[in-house]
Amino acid sequence: MISDGVEDEEKWLTAGIAGLQQNAFYMHRALDSNNIKDALKYSAQMLSELRTSRLSPHKYYELYMRAFDELRKLEIFFKEESNRSCSIIELYELVQHAGNILPRLYLLCTVGSVYIRSKEAPAKDILKDLVEMCRGIQHPLRGLFLRSYLSQVSRDKLPDIGSEYEGDENTVMDAVEFVLQNFTEMNKLWVRMQHQGPAREKEKREKERNELRDLVGKNLHVLSQIEGIDLELYRDVVLPRVLEQTLETLLGACPQLQPSVDIKTVLSGLMERLSNYAASSTEVLPEFVQVEAFAKLNNAIGQVIEAQADMPVFGAVALYSSLLTFTLHVHPDRLDYVDQILGACVSKIAGKGKLEAKATKQIVALLSAPLEKYNDIDTALKLSNYPLVMEYLDDRTNKVMSNVIIQSIMKNKTHISTADKVGALFELIKGLIKDLDANNDDEMDEDDFKEEQNSVARLIQMLYNNDPEEMLKIICTVRKHILTGGPKRLPFTVPPLIYNALKLVRRVQSQDDNVTEEETASATPKKIFQILNQTIETLSTVPVPDLALRLYLECAEAANDCDLEPVAYEFFTQAYILYEEEISDSKAQVTALYLIIGTLQRMHTFGVENRDTLTHKATGYSAKLLKKPDQCRAVYACSHLFWVEDQDGVKDGERVLLCLKRALRIANAAQQMANVAKGSSGSVMLFIEILNKYLYFFEKGNTQITVASIQGLIELVTTEMQSDTSTSDPAADAFLASTIRYIQSQKDKGGATGEKFEAIKV
Repeated sequence: MISDGVEDEEKWLTAGIAGLQQNAFYMHRALDSNNIKDALKYSAQMLSELRTSRLSPHKYYELYMRAFDELRKLEIFFKEESNRSCSIIELYELVQHAGNILPRLYLLCTVGSVYIRSKEAPAKDILKDLVEMCRGIQHPLRGLFLRSYLSQVSRDKLPDIGSEYEGDENTVMDAVEFVLQNFTEMNKLWVRMQHQGPAREKEKREKERNELRDLVGKNLHVLSQIEGIDLELYRDVVLPRVLEQTLETLLGACPQLQPSVDIKTVLSGLMERLSNYAASSTEVLPEFVQVEAFAKLNNAIGQVIEAQADMPVFGAVALYSSLLTFTLHVHPDRLDYVDQILGACVSKIAGKGKLEAKATKQIVALLSAPLEKYNDIDTALKLSNYPLVMEYLDDRTNKVMSNVIIQSIMKNKTHISTADKVGALFELIKGLIKDLDANNDDEMDEDDFKEEQNSVARLIQMLYNNDPEEMLKIICTVRKHILTGGPKRLPFTVPPLIYNALKLVRRVQSQDDNVTEEETASATPKKIFQILNQTIETLSTVPVPDLALRLYLECAEAANDCDLEPVAYEFFTQAYILYEEEISDSKAQVTALYLIIGTLQRMHTFGVENRDTLTHKATGYSAKLLKKPDQCRAVYACSHLFWVEDQDGVKDGERVLLCLKRALRIANAAQQMANVAKGSSGSVMLFIEILNKYLYFFEKGNTQITVASIQGLIELVTTEMQSDTSTSDPAADAFLASTIRYIQSQKDKGGATGEKFEAIKV
């Protein structure tokens, strides 16, 4: 525009309308007299008023609408004339002699409309001719209105399916191509407007462009009315062409919007719709690649964030989250794109200090998206920027995200098979492995903490590799990480590591039975047991001696299976030290002692000297328990240490009898103490339990257990139960009755067993 003055513009508009009306008057007079030559001359002079460059789009529109009304009347005349003396082909050629190109093209479009209606030539040929010739107007404003006029007069004459202008089998494609070509050219003209004129008028030009966008968009409306467009045609032809024009234009305008505009919602909504469309069919994905949708969206987001310096962090992260969702749908194989988005997110949140709740929520959504898409943490571990994003989460949110990662692994049964990947994973979930914030643990709910650590424990149990060497590296990697967890976490994380390592020991041992062990191999049972011993020692800082003792005994049993007597003896030694020095609670002592006795009874690797030493210590611990009933039960349990059915050489009937007699003496002492303290002898349950032990070893063939000793014990129990000082105990009565029935059933078996039990009188 030459001048910004409103008054000048009004003056130019008035002058243009006056000139248009004057020439229109002469045109009508020529039409009334059927003078085609003069009618074309005055119509061309009338349309020359549209060549002005002095009017704004709004004022130019007023002038254009007046010309449009006159052109409709001219079109009616051409239609009538073609039915009389002058052929439409002659008219089509005649209007091309107009002196100026703009009036000539308006007249061509008008006659072309009548030409198509006459059906004297295929509609597609005329439309192609018109849309190509309109390239002659490259002035943005004049060109947009000219092409808008072409779209208006041709919209009901497209060679669509079912239309009276339908052509051959490619007729729909011809209609689509015409509309798309006109749309593309209009879009180019519309974009060009922003680059013309001085920089100081940029804001004014943007306002004018916004006033004209409907002209361009009307082509999309026309496109939507074409009946012959099916899904395949839309996917393969229409969508790529539309995206190619609109996406870049739309995204290019985003950074120029005012800060008050919620551009985050606009862009996020756009990417969501594109993502949904991409998810609807994999066949459309190449079209997004063709128009470089990712690059354009990524560039637009970067420019918007740069232009709106005050945009909150959560807004920027939300944009990148939407872009990531789009990328995972359209480019699932491009991990570099995903990593690029995460890297851009890191750049945005770096140096922002503590993030607000909205931002952390968006970051969790951002980090969760790859897990949900790939169902494989292994893929996420390849993203170098993934852990960098997690660094900006606060301790609580970091734990939430770590839990999401673990649950994803559990749900998809992901196989993490190398030490490097395990190290990367544990670095990723370090919020659950160790304290990131020293004050946060005290505030955490105890049940939540246990659930978190149980999740870590389940994860450790899942780790596996067929190669023993690599599996040992995995165990060492996990050990390095969990030992930083502090005393509160170790009781949860050490046991699963121990049991996983013990599985490796047994696997290595089974392989060694078939293959000669290489001297250089590091994944040997001895090496693994050394690591296990050092790991269990760390529990002394907690302390949880009962747990440590249980783990030592588990390792001792595994060493027994490997025939490693020194290793097994060392684990038992450590267990005994814990029992003597750390376990003081009477109930805990009883439980620990039963574990020791049960494990020792199953050991076969010990020589006579080592076994005697450990057995002697166990029987000594039994006699020193605080409560007499506990002493009694522990002592008769020790009798099994001297009689092992599945092992030759450990059947010492005499020492079995000594244990049972000692238990009987302790039971008598318990009865006497009850008499002194309560005035009654108490229950005879201990005697019945000892009787059952006698019967067990008698049946197993221990010659030291005689019928007389069993008979005497039965009589003792019967006498005690009938005593006036005995306390009634229904449980003891039932137990004795069951024992008697068992003896009788053995008698009824007949044969050697029946003969053996026959001498016992009940």
